[in-house]
Amino acid sequence: MSFNELLRDLDVSASVQAAGIRRGYGGPPARQVSVRSGMARLRCASLLKPLYAWVSADHVADAERWRRHAEPAVVISSNADTLSLWLAIGPGVILDDIRRRTGVAWSPPNGDPSRFGSVEVAADEVATAYAVLAQAGAAGDPAAATVMEWMRQVEGPQTFGVREAARSPEAAVKCGWYGAPDETCLRTHAVTVPPRGGTRTTVAVALTALPYTGPRERAVYQEQVNEGLSVEAEHEKVSGALLRGLLAATLAELGHSPGGDA
Repeated sequence: MSFNELLRDLDVSASVQAAGIRRGYGGPPARQVSVRSGMARLRCASLLKPLYAWVSADHVADAERWRRHAEPAVVISSNADTLSLWLAIGPGVILDDIRRRTGVAWSPPNGDPSRFGSVEVAADEVATAYAVLAQAGAAGDPAAATVMEWMRQVEGPQTFGVREAARSPEAAVKCGWYGAPDETCLRTHAVTVPPRGGTRTTVAVALTALPYTGPRERAVYQEQVNEGLSVEAEHEKVSGALLRGLLAATLAELGHSPGGDA
């Protein structure tokens, strides 16, 4: 399905972005693609946890302590472990290090810098940052390689069927999902990095913020969040099909196929 088909019937209050990058020495010419409907920037909803884990490795002297928090932050999207890194190292330090390594500049949220999931991003920025992470891992950066391996271990409802959309069962995946009490939308985001070999990489990103205005549904959702219950099923119902469609369309535009590049 094309981007136009995916976006043409969206509610006027929805915000959707998709972006992708294909590049690397020894492969076809670099290619980038992006599309946007609605807001230019969206809260990241934990999509950046692997990037936070990657740069945190250089700021934690105890490698076992880093792994103890970084691995669950990536593999099961643990908020508590992400906070342990985010607050101990400092939001400014982490985001400055991401900027230094990837060229992508993000800022801590103005209201409460401790809320790592409130950093605002654009899909093309996320794609750029993950392309650098993936290529660093392939080139021998041990922390980057470890984080990419953890992303390949993400499974179950937390993947939102992204590997199936990418037609790549071995793809690295990270998703983020949340609907804050001050929002009338659910944010569901995903990044996937299918395997390519060498230092070549392909990255696809989809960001969605779709209307979620029913008072009863929103109240039940917040109760579940406050009780620490899973809300992935609600995000799947609201956003899952669109999220997968955006990723599939992005990869198609990049010329990606399960066996390699077209």
